[in-house]
Amino acid sequence: MWEFCLATKRLNVAKFIYQTLKKETGEFGSVLTCYEEFDNFFIMLACSLLERTRMTNILERCIIKVICNFYKEEFLDKNLHIPTHEKMSLTAFKKALINFDKETDFYIISKNLHLDKTLFLDAFYDFRLSALRDKWNELVMLANDNSDYLIGDEAFFDLLKFLIDNLEIGENEISVFEKENGYTIKLPDRSDMFCESLTNEGLISTLIELSPKKINLYCDREDATANFLSKIFEKRINVCYNKNIEKVDNFGAFK
Repeated sequence: MWEFCLATKRLNVAKFIYQTLKKETGEFGSVLTCYEEFDNFFIMLACSLLERTRMTNILERCIIKVICNFYKEEFLDKNLHIPTHEKMSLTAFKKALINFDKETDFYIISKNLHLDKTLFLDAFYDFRLSALRDKWNELVMLANDNSDYLIGDEAFFDLLKFLIDNLEIGENEISVFEKENGYTIKLPDRSDMFCESLTNEGLISTLIELSPKKINLYCDREDATANFLSKIFEKRINVCYNKNIEKVDNFGAFK
């Protein structure tokens, strides 16, 4: 058996890693458990030696994802100081920064990540990833140094659109349906992948993270969310008003 222990002081990180591993590794007979001790959350896993490579690949992707999302968001919250804008704009701006040049973030982390028997994730981030934080800090300083310029909506949205336009395309085409309890996202190329009951901010964050080439938005009427998405995604979004979305079946997902 191959055994591994991962520890972190961050509860949200521990939950995400545990739930991801539980979902992705259960099919090949792995053993997974977690517990809290001395203000640390420990995730213990084990698998056969034959499955070690497969397990470490999943684990590496999961670790890289939490650093590029949870740790980077925490870094931005602590260091980013830009003029106050309304909630949707700030959500979109921070999410765009989190996803900007993610490929280089992935490379820096993977180059320094070596899985043996134990990984204290917070210590790995603090002591092995200074180059990553320096890279993030350059982006933050650029925004902070131009904070006076970003007070105006036009300049702010110009920068936001630049960031979004330069994100790597993650999906070819997706559809968004407005429901009574929020928004539902459908990915036609991956029938098992969808999000439901998203708030306005949740929808914006998810769309920026997915970075689709084309968005089909089906909603009852023109509103602030539709206008905001049209503004930041421009030609990449097709907004269809006054549609009975229960009859929309572009991809065989809804009828």
